[in-house]
Amino acid sequence: MCRQQPYGVSAGCRAAFPSQRNGSAEPCWACDNLTELEEVSLDSALSVVAAGVVFVFAAVVTVRWRQHPTWPLGLWGVGLLMYGVAALMEALFAISGWHPAVFRTWYLVGAVLVAAWLGQGTVYLLVSGRVGRVRIAHLLLALLVAGSLFAAARVFSADLDPLRMLGREMSGDAIVTPGVRVLTPLFNVYGSLFLVGGALYSGVAYLRRGRHRHRAIGNLLIAVGAMAPALGGSLQRFGLASLLALSHLVGAVLMFAGFLYSSRPEDSNPATRSRRSLHPNMPTR
Repeated sequence: MCRQQPYGVSAGCRAAFPSQRNGSAEPCWACDNLTELEEVSLDSALSVVAAGVVFVFAAVVTVRWRQHPTWPLGLWGVGLLMYGVAALMEALFAISGWHPAVFRTWYLVGAVLVAAWLGQGTVYLLVSGRVGRVRIAHLLLALLVAGSLFAAARVFSADLDPLRMLGREMSGDAIVTPGVRVLTPLFNVYGSLFLVGGALYSGVAYLRRGRHRHRAIGNLLIAVGAMAPALGGSLQRFGLASLLALSHLVGAVLMFAGFLYSSRPEDSNPATRSRRSLHPNMPTR
């Protein structure tokens, strides 16, 4: 009886898990077909395009940060770089197959950290100008840095079994060490709460005040884009793994489009226009 190989499990991986090579459980490489190769090619292409979009997005944010250094722009730049690296790791996996370093890097920056660092940028945006709350933001950042270092240590020391992954997409199922995957929801809930919540708050604030509709639309695009990868991850758990790479690309495009659209200058006051173009989702006070 022929059993389909989890995509990307190389000969080196099979050597590392000899129990998978004995008896009837041995994978049958003859099962691979042209349709699967075409799907793999599509996944890798989507991941490469997503990485390109995110790195351009990160470059735009970095340029604005150099023009006007602020905590939100700096942290968004870090988060976007993580997003881009995660997309590159997905592309490498789709093209070259399993490698522990590629998986660990993808899981750390993509599955665990990216949402939290983007959300931390929004934390600073929401507390801007409030000294007492800025101190709280500094404390949260210190905790995030410490938590990120702890997560890195746990992820890069975890035992892995790539044969536990389903389909062609990377997933946390490959991690067999207890207590590692619990980090993912902790970081993601924190990040999503502020990233998505902050964008929705700003968008609704602009709509209620009847001004700067482009900023309201831009913030809503950012919120939807931030939710797209999470939706893709949820669909992956229901067996729709092929939508994960697409969800990452859609999320990157929507967030970048929302950032650019909400950054369009509209105010006639040059000082105000400059300030709001740097922080497009800052609601008018």
